[in-house]
Amino acid sequence: MSSLLLSRFALSPPLSTHTHAPTALALAQHSTPFLAQKPKDTPETWLLYENLLYTFLRTQDDTSAKLCLQRLVDRFGAENERILALTALYDEATATSKPQLEALVKKYEAAITQDPTNTPIHKRLISLLTHLTQPTLAISHLTTLLSNNPTDAEAWAELSHLYFSLRLYPQAIFCLEEVLLIHPNAYNIFARLGEIAYIASTSATSSNTTTSSSSSDNTSSSLTASQIQSSPPPTIVDALRYYLRSIELCEDYLRGYYGLVLVTSRILALPKTPAGTSGYKVRRIQSLAVSKLLGIVGNYRRKTTGWLGYDEGEIEAAAALLEKIEGQQAPK
Repeated sequence: MSSLLLSRFALSPPLSTHTHAPTALALAQHSTPFLAQKPKDTPETWLLYENLLYTFLRTQDDTSAKLCLQRLVDRFGAENERILALTALYDEATATSKPQLEALVKKYEAAITQDPTNTPIHKRLISLLTHLTQPTLAISHLTTLLSNNPTDAEAWAELSHLYFSLRLYPQAIFCLEEVLLIHPNAYNIFARLGEIAYIASTSATSSNTTTSSSSSDNTSSSLTASQIQSSPPPTIVDALRYYLRSIELCEDYLRGYYGLVLVTSRILALPKTPAGTSGYKVRRIQSLAVSKLLGIVGNYRRKTTGWLGYDEGEIEAAAALLEKIEGQQAPK
């Protein structure tokens, strides 16, 4: 039974953002015989219990989630850092009111005051503050966390997300570039950089972003403030460069080609081609991106072997963009 569950989790990890609710429900339903057994003391067994905890919380089976958590506590102890984080996750998922969540914030802050190196609880606090729409406090805690552990790529990515939510685009880009220092071949991060640069370059407020950052965000620690404030605002050419790097690293990356079509369309619509590129080069890039998107969408819809791993929503978005581009290019 455990080997069957392991194979199912390998095919569809419960923490994956691409795991759909029906899949998570099916995984939970197949776990009943496993939970009825006495647990074996093997790494695979405890991995299953942790994964099932996530799945049960997602499917709102709090009773089974509590059973998984209790067995992990019995094995590793309530003071184990990872168990503390899992317990915190359970408490957050089962809280029924905002005051309960705010009480957890105070509990986490007390735990961090007692042990500033407790990274799992620190991350739960940041996640909870984000959920409670307190990005300023979350940013403050993230910069503190990164001061202690500057190679935490996950923390840099979350900090980028928070800065982006506040429309502080240079800060968001700086944080993702820190991620690339740790994972230089992360093609998805290059694409995300392209998205931020594209949005920043087309936003009416982007020209004021650098100036507003110092007044809008007083929580930026000395860890990043000086480098960020000296960074120029991102441009549409930066977006083009980031997207090109993403498809260089992953030649069938849908989001990379989607971004290239958007960016090149934007550049070609400008009265003057920006410095650093040329109209001829941009048109060639757009032609390549459109061709690749057509191939990806076509192979997915034909259910071609090896092309079914794309998200269906992204496929539909790509198809809609292609139709729009075709309409713009049709003779009038």
